[in-house]
Amino acid sequence: MAERLRSIAYAIFFYGLSVPIVLGTPVAALFGTRVLRPYCMGWARLGVWSARHILRIRIVVEGQRAAGPALYPAKHQAMFETMAIATMLDAPAIVMKRELARIPFWGWAARRYGVIVVDRSANAKALRQMMREAKTALSEGRSVLIFPEGTRVTPGETPPLRSGFAGLYRALGLPVVPIALDSGRVWPRRGPKRAGIVTFRFGAPIAPGLERTDVEAQVHRGINALEP
Repeated sequence: MAERLRSIAYAIFFYGLSVPIVLGTPVAALFGTRVLRPYCMGWARLGVWSARHILRIRIVVEGQRAAGPALYPAKHQAMFETMAIATMLDAPAIVMKRELARIPFWGWAARRYGVIVVDRSANAKALRQMMREAKTALSEGRSVLIFPEGTRVTPGETPPLRSGFAGLYRALGLPVVPIALDSGRVWPRRGPKRAGIVTFRFGAPIAPGLERTDVEAQVHRGINALEP
């Protein structure tokens, strides 16, 4: 019962505040990235803060992020890590599905923020656009965050990586730091959220220039390091 009540309180507080924040995002976007990115990170920090103080979800970080820009492939089990990792990496360029970028107003603001749009059709034009957006992020000194399995999965699921990761790896020439996490244990897709600890484990850096099969195997192991 306590978990259900905390989940309801979180939804009322966080999502209630998120509505005006999201509606204000296009306005913030009019002032450029110097305003928009801190604005978006403020929303992400609100989500992490309210999870800590209302849901009693704490974060433990193992390992270290790269000293400079890097490509961060991460496990994806809940909405929680999209907020938490963004705050850890100081407003990275996030790879997102084209469907999200097409949402009226919000999609335009997301592009102004500097996301990297991936098209599941994976045609040549879409791939070239994705590479241009990734290189723009690199020219700004930003890291890139990608969820290479393509969708949220439940704890224990370890699907293969989607093809978009290999293309970014080749194009960017950045070190790769895989991120394993276990948010799905406390933040299930259905039912109340549970109090507990979410571990984020930054793996050892993987050098650029490896063969596709090698880097994908290392990343797959890295992002699944916390799987049972």
